[in-house]
Amino acid sequence: MSLSVSKKACVGCGLCVRACPQSALRVENKTLVIDGGRCVLCGECVRACPQSALAIRRERARVHEAGGGIWVFAQRGSQGLLPVALELCACARRLADQSGARVCALLPADSPDEARRLIDAGADCVFTCQSPYLHETLDEPYADWVCALAAQHRPDILLFGATLFGRQLAPRVAARLHTGLTADCTALSTCAETGLLHQTRPAFGGNLMATIITPAHRPQMATVRPGVMPLPEGGAPRRGEIVPTEGPKGPGRVHILSRTPRGQGAGIEKAEVIFSAGRGIGTRKTLERLFELAERAGAQVGVSRPLCDMGWAGREHQIGQTGTSVRPRVLVAFGISGAIQHLAGMTGAKTVIAVNQDPEAPIFGAAQYKLVADAQETIEQLLQSMQ
Repeated sequence: MSLSVSKKACVGCGLCVRACPQSALRVENKTLVIDGGRCVLCGECVRACPQSALAIRRERARVHEAGGGIWVFAQRGSQGLLPVALELCACARRLADQSGARVCALLPADSPDEARRLIDAGADCVFTCQSPYLHETLDEPYADWVCALAAQHRPDILLFGATLFGRQLAPRVAARLHTGLTADCTALSTCAETGLLHQTRPAFGGNLMATIITPAHRPQMATVRPGVMPLPEGGAPRRGEIVPTEGPKGPGRVHILSRTPRGQGAGIEKAEVIFSAGRGIGTRKTLERLFELAERAGAQVGVSRPLCDMGWAGREHQIGQTGTSVRPRVLVAFGISGAIQHLAGMTGAKTVIAVNQDPEAPIFGAAQYKLVADAQETIEQLLQSMQ
């Protein structure tokens, strides 16, 4: 979409300038000038114009034919490839084996070792890029790079991890490519008859699972939650090609002036054992005691969303639909009722032990071992037993 002005109808009255909340309009020599970088297409200027000289034009979506295969954006962190990149490659490989498509990974670095890991995980081709503009995780230069490659090679499917950065980058790419995007998917499959990507995600507060398709536009885009797809199984090394590509032309409009580290995250995505807490623990002091218990047991701490909303724990500890999906070997849930939004993030847990004083708590339906008891007392008893 774009904002357009009729030069014949515009009289340069300036009412639209005063109505614009983004300061995206100005009048020069009785001619209206639009700053496309500031305009967010809110429509306030259109409504304010007495001459009906302004209009928001909807461009026809650009559809391209398939043929470029299945693409995976391989996000990197401070320690290299994120696990979700390998999970998505393995998922793309399974989808490609059904359709005969090619799997390509987009690696924003010149790292042969990481490219080899992506190939072993399922990629047939890895597009690499060594650019100073990709050293920081900023939306614009990454979108420039991804969209330029997509315009050249025309992928049929483009997948991103539903990380903090992936959730920022994927919508920008989808908007530029004039296609749809399904966010926070928990399952992906292809239809044998149509070949369309079936993108499944929780909907209506997690009360049902919706399967979404993109029938007319390409690429079909989705973000996938880290941890919901299995990591690739080890096997014989695969063959694949590594293709260097040109980077973005500039850094974009945002520049990072400084950084203040907030410390190491909890790392619950990779945790083998998680002690998870909900409102049933009662007090913030009990949560602090749970952190002590987890440290002694070599476990990580997860929490439900209400505890984050109250400021008792950081978002890096949150498990659930709007938090992190985890796949621990053992998850012990203290005082968690079992809302479906929270359960959506712990479906990958192999063994669930639930502690709740309500014998009818929904969490017991997802647990293999159930203890009807007060969470505070149970935590204290476990701490005493470990002294």
